[in-house]
Parts: sequence; structure tokens; C-alpha cells
Amino acid sequence: MRYQQVLVGLVLAIVLFLFPLSAEGVGSSSTRRSTDAISGKDFSGQSLIGSEYTQIKLKDVNFSNADLRGGVFNTSILEGVNLHGVDFTDGIAYLAVFERADLSDAIFTNAMMLRSTFDDVDITGADFSNAVLDRLEVTKLCAKASGVNSKTGVSTRESLECQ
Repeated sequence: MRYQQVLVGLVLAIVLFLFPLSAEGVGSSSTRRSTDAISGKDFSGQSLIGSEYTQIKLKDVNFSNADLRGGVFNTSILEGVNLHGVDFTDGIAYLAVFERADLSDAIFTNAMMLRSTFDDVDITGADFSNAVLDRLEVTKLCAKASGVNSKTGVSTRESLECQ
């Protein structure tokens, strides 16, 4: 009996060594990687809580009014992306490039957005309360900050702590 257990264990170890299991976790379908590029897709109004977009180019994608709480945009390019009215509370956008993106009326409360750049973006009514951004980007955003977020009632200038 003991001999059989050792033999089965050895065979199982050899099979696992030769044919390892995939390391994908539950919900991996919500993770997009560098091999992907998404253009023109419509995610508006969807619940995308915790979705990850890592090393990907998003061009003209519509996320308007989507629930992106806890979402991730790491080392991604968001070109012409519509983030109007999204809730990106507690999200992470590290090394993300926001270019010609609509961030109006979006909520970025407690978002970690270090080393991200914001070029030619619309931030009218966006709420950046307690968000962490590079000082240079805050200065750039303050130059165009205006409006009040329709959901939180916080002014964009106040949330960025503009002088």
C-alpha cells in the first residue's frame, strides 16, 4: 500500500513538472495585458470594479459612467478615452498616459496616479480628493481646473488643492 502511494505521488509530480498548471487566477478575464489593444470599444455604464488594464493601448474607448472602483491602468496609454462620470475611487493609474481624454465629472477619490501624465484632457467637474499625483501634473491640471462634480459636490480646483 505504501509503495503504491509513493509511486502515484512520483507519477503525479512528474506530470505536473512536465505539464504545469496555468497560473491564472479567478477573474483573470478582467485583466488586459500588453498583447491586447482595444480601440473604439463601449464599456459605458458597466460595472468594471477591480478591472485591470496593464501595458495596453486604449484608443477611443468609452468608459463613460462606468464603475471602475479599484481599477488599474498601469503603464497604459489612454488616448481619446471617454471617462466622463466614471467612479475610479481607490483606483491605480501608475505610469499611465492620459492623452485627449475626457475626465469630466469623474471621481478619482483616493486614486494613486503617480508618474501619470495628463495632456489635453478635460477635467471639468472631476473630483481628485485625496488622489496622489505628481506635483508637476497637479500644476498643469490646476491651470484648467473648473466646475463641480455632480455626485460629490466637490469643486475640481478644491480637490486638486489649487492655489
